[in-house]
Amino acid sequence: MGVQAHRATRSARPAEVARHWYVVDAEDQVLGRLATRIASILRGKHKPSFTPHVDTGDFVIVVNAAKVKLTGQKREQKIYHRHTGYVGNLKSITADKLLAGPHADRVVRTAVRGMLPKNSLGRQMARKLKVYSGPEHPHAAQTPEVLSLG
Repeated sequence: MGVQAHRATRSARPAEVARHWYVVDAEDQVLGRLATRIASILRGKHKPSFTPHVDTGDFVIVVNAAKVKLTGQKREQKIYHRHTGYVGNLKSITADKLLAGPHADRVVRTAVRGMLPKNSLGRQMARKLKVYSGPEHPHAAQTPEVLSLG
């Protein structure tokens, strides 16, 4: 019986990570399913070089965030909260009003942030997420790949 050569598991180093840009159209996509796919790309789980303690993920641009689909009665019943920083100033708004208003991108951003790690690495991953309510985005120079999630 011969002795097999030992192969060590290779961890990715932050300097070695090659980043790509993806464009995701959120129009008529179910929010939760969309957010899980985006969070997976931001973490880098779609790459063979995935390392849990290193940010190996790619950049994601989400367009048409205002046209995302919420199933069931979430559009009327789901409530988003934010605090102004002053005593007694907790602001609450339903998903329907938030999607109709000027900050419709917060619905997608909040869903994805909830699926990322709750530490400094998760915050670093969240900075690679770019969400826009409409179809235009200012990242044309990055030559992003269009990712079909539907």
